[in-house]
Amino acid sequence: MIPEKFLERMKRILGEDTGRFVAALEEEAVKGLRVNGVKTDSCDLSHVGEVKLSPLSYAPDGYIVERGEKLGNTPEHHAGAFYMQDPGAMATVNAVDIKEGYRVLDVCAAPGGKSSQMAAKIGESGLLYANEYVPKRAKIIVGNLERLGVRNAIVTSLDSGELKKTFSAYFDLVLCDAPCSGEGMFRKYGVAEEEWSEENVAACARRQREILDNSAPCVRGGGYLLYSTCTYSPEENEMTVAAFLDSHPDFSLVRVRDEVIAATLPGLSEYSDKYDMTLTRRFYPHVSPGEGQYIALMKRDENCGYMPTTLYKSAEKLPSKDETAAAKKFLSDNMKVIPDGKLIKQGDGIAIVPSDAFIPKNAVFMAGVMIGEVRGNLLFPHHQLFCAYGGDMKRREELSLGDARVEKYLRGEEIDAVTSEGSGYLSVTYRGLTLGGGKLSSGKIKNHYPKGLRKR
Repeated sequence: MIPEKFLERMKRILGEDTGRFVAALEEEAVKGLRVNGVKTDSCDLSHVGEVKLSPLSYAPDGYIVERGEKLGNTPEHHAGAFYMQDPGAMATVNAVDIKEGYRVLDVCAAPGGKSSQMAAKIGESGLLYANEYVPKRAKIIVGNLERLGVRNAIVTSLDSGELKKTFSAYFDLVLCDAPCSGEGMFRKYGVAEEEWSEENVAACARRQREILDNSAPCVRGGGYLLYSTCTYSPEENEMTVAAFLDSHPDFSLVRVRDEVIAATLPGLSEYSDKYDMTLTRRFYPHVSPGEGQYIALMKRDENCGYMPTTLYKSAEKLPSKDETAAAKKFLSDNMKVIPDGKLIKQGDGIAIVPSDAFIPKNAVFMAGVMIGEVRGNLLFPHHQLFCAYGGDMKRREELSLGDARVEKYLRGEEIDAVTSEGSGYLSVTYRGLTLGGGKLSSGKIKNHYPKGLRKR
């Protein structure tokens, strides 16, 4: 049941459009799908039942799922070919022209949709820091980035105040997709309606201003700060942005990409006489298919006076000589191309991270790609290695559409080797995308697909 006070507030915002807005909320939530550009440029789902995808005008890799059920159970999803993401949420990252090689920070990153979207845009020459204050939610980001094959991400669980202390003027783009009252999620999550109150709106606005204030110093001169919420309240949107600009004169609002402008309505000008709030954008379900979203893009003055931080004291731990030797031998024996980067310890395992990656001291949940764990003088590979670098392995078992071994592999069962010979570790691929790995011996592939991911 939509709260009455919420409707009264929306009438003041939308006026005559309120009826169309309410009618949209009574429809079923729209499903969105984004092709994972880290792994593939296209994703053919024509064989999966009655699937119909319609392209999004503002997201070259995004689609509305007009028909299609249980796409998360498909081999393509297991292989990281796509990510289920709301069309409105996709608009945020597409509001700014993100270049390859950018350093980007996602301050409130869970579950990782926008982080993985940025990872595809910055390419392997860029660096992604995906931060989530709640540790349990940070683990969800790790799982998603692992499946999607992202190689150059650092996942942390730090307070935004700690980020401010660590990364002064360091990033080309900082995304602050702040926790909010969730008004834009009413038709998708019923609990959002139940938990709504004006008091919660005010509490969220206070928290958003703190997070946004802490995010600002992380942006380099000439870099961008992208603020978003999935709510409609002016207190959390235009009023928060105006308060931020009042206290940060080195930032100014800038125009978002034309494609996003065409799919949205302008921000509310009545909440600031000083700043042009129509440069900010409001994504409504009665205007474009998808859930609610607010987007504000700000640029930091080139001459802000802050030099990018030179981070000398990266906190990574180095593997021992024996661990390093075991890791290098594994890579030499099994990879056609040795991944670029530096080897570091990560828990009990060894990871490979970009050479210029800075590892914070605390609360690091993932750094680069986990290669595996050394026991004795042998390295036992991790699933993340196969997800990220399976295409570069010397041995690959290719499974095709209609191959009965696909379902067997996803259930964790041993499968026959048809194209692979010899013995040793290999990647198991499906239509050119890596599902995971296994160990080949005597014509059989021992399954290494993690138990927690297997189909039942």
